[in-house]
Amino acid sequence: MIQTSSASQKIRQFLAILLPILITQLGLYSMTFMDTAMSGHVTQTDLAGVAIGSSLWVPVYTGLSGILLAITPIVSQLAGGGKHHKAGFSVLQGVYLAAFLAIAVTIIGGILLNPVLSALHLEQGAENTARNYLIALSAGILPLFIYNILRGFIDSLGQTRVSMFITLTAVPVNLLLNYLFIFGNFGFPRLGGAGAGAASAITYWIIAIIALLIITKSDPFRGFGVFSRLHAISLAKWKELLKIGVPIGMAIFFETSIFAAVTLFMSRFDTVTIASHQAAMNFASFLYMLPLSISMALTIVVGFETGAKRPDHARQYAMIGIQTAVLFSVLTAAVIFFFREGIAGLYSTNGKVLALTQHFLLYAIFFQLSDAIAAPIQGALRGYKDVNFTFFTALISYWVIGLPTGWLLAAFTGIGAFGFWIGLIAGLAAGAAGLSFRLRFIQRRTVRDIPSAQS
Repeated sequence: MIQTSSASQKIRQFLAILLPILITQLGLYSMTFMDTAMSGHVTQTDLAGVAIGSSLWVPVYTGLSGILLAITPIVSQLAGGGKHHKAGFSVLQGVYLAAFLAIAVTIIGGILLNPVLSALHLEQGAENTARNYLIALSAGILPLFIYNILRGFIDSLGQTRVSMFITLTAVPVNLLLNYLFIFGNFGFPRLGGAGAGAASAITYWIIAIIALLIITKSDPFRGFGVFSRLHAISLAKWKELLKIGVPIGMAIFFETSIFAAVTLFMSRFDTVTIASHQAAMNFASFLYMLPLSISMALTIVVGFETGAKRPDHARQYAMIGIQTAVLFSVLTAAVIFFFREGIAGLYSTNGKVLALTQHFLLYAIFFQLSDAIAAPIQGALRGYKDVNFTFFTALISYWVIGLPTGWLLAAFTGIGAFGFWIGLIAGLAAGAAGLSFRLRFIQRRTVRDIPSAQS
């Protein structure tokens, strides 16, 4: 990254960082997208089983990986302040922490898996698919968590095209492995939805190994000497990572788990409803990669400018990011409205599933604007290392407002499963409003505490 002085320079640098992140996020999410879509072409039971398995895994993964996102503002601020010598040590400690979290979640998950699935009272076929999917996926937890740290380091230096390259290499591999394991082609066992978990686990090992080789062999990463000396575990550095990362992870957990909780509440409905809900949610989540990518880019540029003590420039980047997200949210909402029939067809050929998925997609349109405001603001706040307010906002807006509203509408009105989606929309809107006020407060405080340097 370089320091910029004009708005046009900022827009060019922001887009140069954003576009590779967006391609990377779309690539990573396409693995989950392909897991769900390809499983749906085996049977609707496989689709429902993968939906339940993903709903259990995604909030755990995103919450814990959110903790590891602390490495991005830490390294970006060190880079902005010219303190490069401390970055390599921070990344190495991040790798240690990632390995610890991965081992812990694998052990705990193995203990809790059967009791949790039994408590959901699923149809037997869907329960078996969910169990086998998660068992297969667990083999890739360790490399996935380590890759998150390595990618955070790569992106924090503005080298987002490298992450893009890694992902673009991995996506076709994951697609091929899905084709082999889900459908049992070329002599491979036909595993159905469980095969999607095996394919993802292998892919996670591949991207972690590629990232490790790049960091140790290529510039500018090699110059940081991340693995040149294997320092002992530093509890002080872990504390710093956790102080920033835990609120980030908990905020992400509360946000993603609300969607997972809704899917689990859907277990009271029939398999067609579960499959249709998951298909629509899967596509809406795919489109969410755009505001999420803008959020990640803002963490980098706002962190860099804050580290350089240029708060006015950090504020300009935040405005660029939010405006970009709102513009694209209008476009994605139009895509859902006009092409919802074709979108539903990506997931199933079952007539009932197709019709119900299209109905769910109409509700997904209203997610777009709230996400376009809330996600970029979260990224900007992380760049300022302001993370606690986001945590409390996520808790209140999703779990105090969103889920209870959805449950009441689903249980006591005639709209049934759609009530949960209306609750989600209410929670997202409340969160966007709260975060908007917080960002303005932090920007004013930062300008007051750190007078802007001359450009």
